[in-house]
Amino acid sequence: MSEFDDAKSYPPSKHSATGAHIEKMEVYKQMYEQSINDSDAFWGQQARDTLHWSAPFDAVSMGGFEHGDVAWFVNGKLNVSVNCIDRHIALRGDKTALIWEADEPGQSKSFTYREILRETCRIANALKSQGVRRGDAVTIYMPMIPELAFTMLACARIGAPHSIVFAGFSASALASRIENCHTKWVVTSDEGLRGGRTLHLKKIVDEALKGLTFVEKCFVFERTGADIHMQVGRDIAMKELLETQRPYCPAEPMDSEDILFLLYTSGSTGAPKGVAHSTAGYLLWTSLTHKYVFDLREEDVFACVADCGWITGHSYIVYGPLCNGATSVMFESTPLYPDASRYWDMVETHKITQFYTAPTAIRALIKYGKDPVNKHDLSSLRVLGSVGEPINPEAWRWYHEVVGKERCSIVDTYWQTETGGHMVTPLPGW
Repeated sequence: MSEFDDAKSYPPSKHSATGAHIEKMEVYKQMYEQSINDSDAFWGQQARDTLHWSAPFDAVSMGGFEHGDVAWFVNGKLNVSVNCIDRHIALRGDKTALIWEADEPGQSKSFTYREILRETCRIANALKSQGVRRGDAVTIYMPMIPELAFTMLACARIGAPHSIVFAGFSASALASRIENCHTKWVVTSDEGLRGGRTLHLKKIVDEALKGLTFVEKCFVFERTGADIHMQVGRDIAMKELLETQRPYCPAEPMDSEDILFLLYTSGSTGAPKGVAHSTAGYLLWTSLTHKYVFDLREEDVFACVADCGWITGHSYIVYGPLCNGATSVMFESTPLYPDASRYWDMVETHKITQFYTAPTAIRALIKYGKDPVNKHDLSSLRVLGSVGEPINPEAWRWYHEVVGKERCSIVDTYWQTETGGHMVTPLPGW
């Protein structure tokens, strides 16, 4: 008997559908048809309504796939850091922008948009003080700490494309990515914490940099305060450097097609390939998919429990949520540390409204039964998300019934590093 023999439909509940941005199929069809039949008018209006431009674009698009090249929002100028922070200060300066859930339960920290702006500017000035300039690629190899998000935004602020390498990768994997994009600048941390284990990140970086003589500086944040090796002339302790930096840094006006970041993903040849995402098109797509797919509302607390070493973390922890003025949760730990109720304790504590995880995590949690879920108040949840690989019916039903209490919509999102945001997904309103 197939898993699909008892297939049935699950219409959205009133709890998740009422008041949704796209509440009816007809609304979506109207938007879709305009995007196809009058593409430039549709995307031009979305770009003007969604993003802050320092100089308007001359044309919505240029070229075409038949020519092998497409440019979006031609000659438009904007800065991603400004779009994610500065423009929210007037109305949302004191709103919580980021909630950091540390590896150990009960050690969370919150940052307002105003606080993130100050920290981002200090890091941006610190990078500039050591020679980082617009157009310079910066490799980031860091744990899931707030400084990772701030460094991403700082790079965007000064026009330095970042290349984040997942902090679980080996020294050889890190070295190959640094060498491939020839980055002179590396940002890391003394150590990282994950699931109660210590990750010796600076030690791994030291091993990776052997023979890479073109690397000029290695910026080191402090996570554990461990005694680590610091190479004189190359390694910079960020704690000391940041104390001397102003919390103000003017943002570089970037062209719509300037590269925002590079991210290496698996390739058909077996060697990782670097995908480059440009500024305006990526930011617009990420912010719109975040808004509509998760039905984002002003008071929501959005949690994507991925890592910023992957595209999911780029798009749906940092850039999409902050561009939309949301409250985003950043999770350092694992779903099973210290026990199988970690996710649900976090939902209850922070009153999370959208929760976005992978089928792998859901399948791992099913083994522990319903008790770790049921002992927590999950009534704040409205939308559940799935990402990473196809979700099997058993996991979907458990997610829907046990976690969502049959009240939440599930958006099962299909996309890739190359697309930057969702391509195929249900919507929570219908």
